Amino acid sequence: MNILTERITRHPAFRDMKPGHLDILAHHAKETAFETGQVLFVEGGPADRLYLVESGRVALEACEPVGEPTLVQIVGAGELLGWSWLFPPFAWHFQGRAIEPTRAIALSGAHLLIAAERDHEFGYELMKRVAKVVISRLQATRKQMTASQEESAAWK
Repeated sequence: MNILTERITRHPAFRDMKPGHLDILAHHAKETAFETGQVLFVEGGPADRLYLVESGRVALEACEPVGEPTLVQIVGAGELLGWSWLFPPFAWHFQGRAIEPTRAIALSGAHLLIAAERDHEFGYELMKRVAKVVISRLQATRKQMTASQEESAAWK
């Protein structure tokens, strides 16, 4: 087992995955590092990676036509970042910007999609794990919206 496969194995999102599936994940994996303020991906840009955040924090931001981006969520160590590579038109829905030095393992979205088509058991397992991320992000957004609505109501 190579060092990247070992690190993927330890990542909470893939900790109990079958060894053969871990090998698929690691096949085109590469280490990445981002400095504070560095943009990992831009909203509307081509989505081609799944990031396994190992350290640091990344702000997911909605870019406004005018003004500063709006913070949607902060993703940190032990979390997955990026699911837009799964669905056409394969474009990022948000911007990702490191808010502190960040290390991550980048997995090739194209490789994962092809592997999922070839091995449906792997594809199903991957989709379950990514779906957890999507659900978590939706719930976090709902909580933010509820808090904002309650705050607005308090000012009326």
